[in-house]
Amino acid sequence: MDVPLPSPTGVNALRESFGDRKLPDITRKITACVACRKQKVKCHMRDGESPCSRCKKRGLPCTVNRSLQTILEEDATWKGAIVQKLRWLEDAMGQVATKIDMPELQVRESELSSISPPAAPPNPGSSHLGPVAQSYARDPPRTTWEVVMDPRGGPASIPASCVSETGRAAQPNHVPFPRRPDLVSTGILTLHQALCLFESYQLRLDHFLYRILGDHTNLDSVRLASPLLTAAVCTVGALHSQSFGHLFNVCYDEYKNLVALQTFARNANEEDVRGLCIGAFWLHELSWALIGNAVRLASDINLHSGIYKALKGDREGYLQARLYYLVYVCDHHFSIAYGRPPMSREGFIIDSASRLLESENATEDDARLISQVKEWSLLGQVFDTFGVDVDTPVPSQTLPQLRRYSIALDTWFADWNETFRANDNVGNYPQKGVGFHFHFAKLYLCSHAFRGAPTTGNTAQHLGPELEEIANAGVLSAMSILRVIVSDTEFQSFLNGLPLYFDTMIAFAVVFLLKVATRYASAIRIDTAKILSLVTETVSTLREITHYMHQQHLLGVIAEGLGRLLSRCQDSPIHVAHDQRLHATPRLEHQALYDVGWMENMANFDFQTQFPDLDDWWLHYNTSMGPPTRPTAQQ
Repeated sequence: MDVPLPSPTGVNALRESFGDRKLPDITRKITACVACRKQKVKCHMRDGESPCSRCKKRGLPCTVNRSLQTILEEDATWKGAIVQKLRWLEDAMGQVATKIDMPELQVRESELSSISPPAAPPNPGSSHLGPVAQSYARDPPRTTWEVVMDPRGGPASIPASCVSETGRAAQPNHVPFPRRPDLVSTGILTLHQALCLFESYQLRLDHFLYRILGDHTNLDSVRLASPLLTAAVCTVGALHSQSFGHLFNVCYDEYKNLVALQTFARNANEEDVRGLCIGAFWLHELSWALIGNAVRLASDINLHSGIYKALKGDREGYLQARLYYLVYVCDHHFSIAYGRPPMSREGFIIDSASRLLESENATEDDARLISQVKEWSLLGQVFDTFGVDVDTPVPSQTLPQLRRYSIALDTWFADWNETFRANDNVGNYPQKGVGFHFHFAKLYLCSHAFRGAPTTGNTAQHLGPELEEIANAGVLSAMSILRVIVSDTEFQSFLNGLPLYFDTMIAFAVVFLLKVATRYASAIRIDTAKILSLVTETVSTLREITHYMHQQHLLGVIAEGLGRLLSRCQDSPIHVAHDQRLHATPRLEHQALYDVGWMENMANFDFQTQFPDLDDWWLHYNTSMGPPTRPTAQQ
């Protein structure tokens, strides 16, 4: 454990321990021996070493009385050496304890309180923080600014580069110790628990998201890099662990504390960005806030400029570029699907994504990541073209553009579908994930056909031939998603590990199909009985899968919500065969729509709240709350 010990700096440290800041009056050392001083004769010593020439000639003992100044200096020097040795010993014991898995050998802060310097007055606002977070809350840094001119650059420089931050006072964490306080060193987790949670994340979850950890291959490396990254890994690991799921709450609380403190920190780094991305991909209550912070930090440390060095073969630039791509994908997961403008921008780094794969550092994980960048760049164009006005039909003049986007998605799928081989950690997910993402994207794009669908009263009118073709493509993609969930046992095993975007889009696919089957069956030609049967199987499968998941896992909430939605829809009039209808009373119809409102309002299901009640633009078609009428049966 890294606890600072008293560090005397010569005479000043000893003097301040007695509260005396005045310099001693002694200004010179005594260099004459006792015998010469007694005879009051000049003492001749060679290089200040005894015996002197007079004592040596007469065979007399030659001793020198040390002055107070000499005693103080030698004493302080000795103490300084001892302190340094103790620090080295403590560090060595910590490393030994880590290697042999004996955390009890690590020195606790409470055991050193008697010899540590007096604690600073507590910060009243930090009483709710965990031990790791409290260590960051003390003594905020003081900064100064000055105007600078880089002699190496010309006039065409970054405008704000002429104003530089300097003179930042060192914080308590900026000490020459091997690691800063984290969940392990403060006793929140034992070393064994942290190792198990790290392995749960690093050996499986990290491979779903193209290895966010990058070059970090062991717990010690992560702990050295960032306490925030350590907390993120342990929290997400606990969320997906059956054996250590009980540790989720303590890890989650400390992670939130560290994120809150990091928001206004001035010393963020790439490792903190990794920690924010990990939380955003998997922690539903924090995802939108986390990715917003990650985008800001990525811009602050200029990750977007790493591509220039990466294309020249520089490994540091390569790591920066791929981390920016991870931020980009995460940002688009939680913006486009929710009708929010993405915060990360397009530009040279996005246009040059494919060129990164030509560098000597590129791996298959990078190819998977770049495939996602390409897909989301395309979906970002869809978002910019069609916006979020779900009550207005897609203008007929923009339908050719919608078709071009559909063709572009088909091309994307053809380019990447056969690219990836089985992964040692996540099986055939790399290839199957391409198909799943493709159908998610197709569903999002083709659902535009239902925007402002023409209605007579509450009955949807038949769509025109061109829109019907697009709408049918959306229905097929939604059904393909559900068929994989129902029939592919390997993909079922992925669900307790895939990021939040999958959970949300699965919910959207089910809601989309139920709405089409119960309220828009007259708009296109579909088999409502087949759709309802598929949804029923999907809900049953999800309930079975989530039964063994952590109770905080979002998919468990979604599975139960979809089950309630399905039971309500079964009470509504739906098509079970040609010209055959299931009748329900108006009271049941109204109650059904009222009870499932939270699922229809998925727009703000952004993991900030559990059951929101905002406009349901995310579904991209009309969701009026009036009771439906019985549409004409279609086969």
